[in-house]
Parts: sequence; C-alpha cells; structure tokens
Amino acid sequence: MILLRVGAVGAERPAVLDESGAVRDVSGVVSDIDGGLFAGDGLDRIRTALAGGALPVVDPGERIGPPVARPGKVVCIGLNYSDHAAETGAPLPAEPVVFFKAPNTVVGPNDRVLVPRASVKTDWEVELAVVIGRTARYLESHAEAMACVAGYAISNDVSEREFQLERGGQWDKGKSCETFNPLGPWLVTADEVPDPQALGLRLWVNGTPRQNGKTSDMVFGVAEIVRYLSQFMVLEPGDVINTGTPAGVALGLPDPKPYLREGDVVEVEIDGLGKQRQEVGQA
Repeated sequence: MILLRVGAVGAERPAVLDESGAVRDVSGVVSDIDGGLFAGDGLDRIRTALAGGALPVVDPGERIGPPVARPGKVVCIGLNYSDHAAETGAPLPAEPVVFFKAPNTVVGPNDRVLVPRASVKTDWEVELAVVIGRTARYLESHAEAMACVAGYAISNDVSEREFQLERGGQWDKGKSCETFNPLGPWLVTADEVPDPQALGLRLWVNGTPRQNGKTSDMVFGVAEIVRYLSQFMVLEPGDVINTGTPAGVALGLPDPKPYLREGDVVEVEIDGLGKQRQEVGQA
C-alpha cells in the first residue's frame, strides 16, 4: 500500500492512495499513521477498507504532510555512499556512522525549508528513509531486520555544514534545525518494495540536477543498518532511519559552493516513492 497524511500542519489525517491514483481518507478506519498503527492491526484494517471501495476521496488540493506522525526518533547514517565520502574527503567508515535528528525536524514533502539564522552553508541530501514497523532489539540476522521494516519514504536530510563540521561537538546541531527533514510524500509499505537496494535517487536545485545515485551503492545496506542499530538502541514502531546520501551535495562541489538561499527550489525523487518539492525560505 501507499500511505500518506493530508491536512493542515498539526491536523493531518491518515489516507491511502488507491490504484487509480486517488487519495482516500482512512481517518474513519485508523486514527493516524504512527507507531500504534504498525504495532497493531491498522495496516490490515486499511487494506480491508480499501478493498471495500467506499472510502471518501480527498480533495487533491489538500496539503500533504509527513507520512508518519511525529516519530519517536530519527536515526541517521552518515557517509554511507562511497562517492559521497570521497567528495567530502572522509574515509569510508568501518562501521555505520550514527547520529540523530530531532523528531520535530520532520515536515511535509512540499513544506518550506528554512535557512537558519546566521547560516551560510545550508545543504541538501536525498536519502532513502526506512520506517520501523515492529520493535527491534539485538537482531541477529538480516532476515530479522527486514521483518522489522514497515516501509520506505523519501527524506531530504537538510544539513547546515558550518554548524555540523566547524562549530565543534556532535553533528546533530547541524542536522536538527527547524524544517530540516522533509519526509514523504508517501510511506510505501515494504511488500511494495521488493529490493530497497535497487532504487534510484535524484535531486535538483532550481532545475539543475545535483544528485543522481543508486541505493545499490550504499556501504551498508538497509538490512545491515537495521540489524546494526538494534545492537545499540531499541528501534520502535514509527521510528525513522535516514540511510545516507550519494554524491552531489553542495559541500562536495567546487567553490563557490551553491549552498541554499531563500528563494531556491529543491526537488527530490526516489524510484517508486514519489517526489518532493520545497521552496527555501529564511528563518
């Protein structure tokens, strides 16, 4: 299934995309698309309701919100594409590089991205996001890890490079600024994505292609990321994992680097997962 959430900020309703491409409201079936839905029988109830053909159609002009209600945590994997590590001058990691983004960075796929005050190095990163569907702790195999995946979405892991790399401490403060994680438009359930390591990722800024990668180039694949993380933390239903970005970020481009400014437009796409479009504003 293809799940999404529609409506004003803070008042989103759960919905599903039917085979004709129409968005149908499922707020009468489930309360939201969140950890409780994945942990319970919510997906089955949506499938049954969709097959019944009586779900109301959503006005196509309604805002699309993030496809998962505020996650408990957003876990990120850094330097997970060899070409991205090379462009930033970093060695390939022997183990996944793990950091976090504040959950309140998550916004809708077409919401404005705000350049932070005093920022001069706000950057883009197209990423495959993994949504956890069942509790994962101390997983022993890739098969167990994949069984914990509810589905996939597009993430733009927006980053402020000066805050991240030049101000000391952890990466998180360059990653957790307001609006720094557009997510969606859809959550595509795992059964619809037979191989998450066979997806193309693309990003444009003001119509100029900037990133064009393949998830097959990940240093650590989805199964290994989920298994690995479960050794250090408990992953819970509704948690989001950003799995890294391919080459083409502003940080890796020649000077003067084209960091994002107010008025820029970013478009992000992953095969089968839809497309995002963000206009850049100023905080």
